[in-house]
Amino acid sequence: MFSAKKALKANSANILTLTNLSFGGIAILAIINDQPKLSVIFIFLAMLCDRFDGACARKFGVESELGKQLDSLCDLVTFGIAPAVLIYSIALNELGQWGVFFSIFYMGCGAFRLARFNVTPAKGFFIGVPIPVAACLATFSSLFVDSLSPIVYMVIMCFLGLSMVSTVKLRKI
Repeated sequence: MFSAKKALKANSANILTLTNLSFGGIAILAIINDQPKLSVIFIFLAMLCDRFDGACARKFGVESELGKQLDSLCDLVTFGIAPAVLIYSIALNELGQWGVFFSIFYMGCGAFRLARFNVTPAKGFFIGVPIPVAACLATFSSLFVDSLSPIVYMVIMCFLGLSMVSTVKLRKI
């Protein structure tokens, strides 16, 4: 017999992952609607979901290759696209084509980072800065838009992109 409790347990990690995606989507829509501060809130809420989806999967013994792929796809939207669009909308748009380039550069580096993560066996450390960490720093920097120039944001996005694709090893916490 099918139990609702069992189904919820089995899908809890994926529900958190899809909630992460939902918050990322809302963040992007907030940016489109000229509400960048609201997008910051939703990106940070997504980070909470992302923080717990893997732990939830491990706790309930429902880790799967599908869940890993789903998590990366959702992370690309929430932590790759949303922060890049946020920083573009508040600062990089003033740099014309260079602003577009560095926004796309950050997104591409995030996609590469996630793909590399999915094909590299877990050994207790990350290779390159995880995309949620880069997104946290990019999103947090948006709070200083009145104090930082578009050139500084260009450097931030370049640095964060390169840090994600770097081969530096960081211990998992």
